[in-house]
Amino acid sequence: MRNVSGNVSVVPDADGQPKITVDYQVNVWDRYNWDAGKETPIGPVTIKDTDMARLHTVGLAQEFDMQGSSSAKQHDLGGVGAQAVPAGDPGRDGTRKDPARGEEENR
Repeated sequence: MRNVSGNVSVVPDADGQPKITVDYQVNVWDRYNWDAGKETPIGPVTIKDTDMARLHTVGLAQEFDMQGSSSAKQHDLGGVGAQAVPAGDPGRDGTRKDPARGEEENR
């Protein structure tokens, strides 16, 4: 699992043009356990959860929780004028191109 949280600030610069700054942080977490029927391809090798479960059963591996967060980051987009969006740009149409993105089996 992962998420990104952040804040966008827009303030006028000395010329009255918008100055945009984005502050954000990335967070990740997951439970590594060995569920029958799952597998993960890593390059040319596929690791099956049943193999990992066997290592756990004989005491050579264990399930674990993983979590972490990046430090807070800041990205300055600077001043944005009318030329930032090309003329005729349709913008977002309000739909996702891949509605299944981010969905995982057995979650």
